[in-house]
Amino acid sequence: MGTTTIRIDTDTHARLVELSEAEGASLIETVRDAAEALRRQRFACRVAGELTELRSDPATWASYLAEAEGTSVTDGLG
Repeated sequence: MGTTTIRIDTDTHARLVELSEAEGASLIETVRDAAEALRRQRFACRVAGELTELRSDPATWASYLAEAEGTSVTDGLG
């Protein structure tokens, strides 16, 4: 995998170095993990917003729940 250079402020760099050292990880691994965590967080916020919008319309929410129930798969633990 190739690398590139990015410019960040010194406070952010210090926080990344601190996080890296605390985990015994490289700075590259820490930045990669931080980017992935941000991607996941933003996805979760988008999903939460969409669910909130669905819930605001009772008929749409009921339809969503019915469809979800019809497509659910048991985990085999019950």
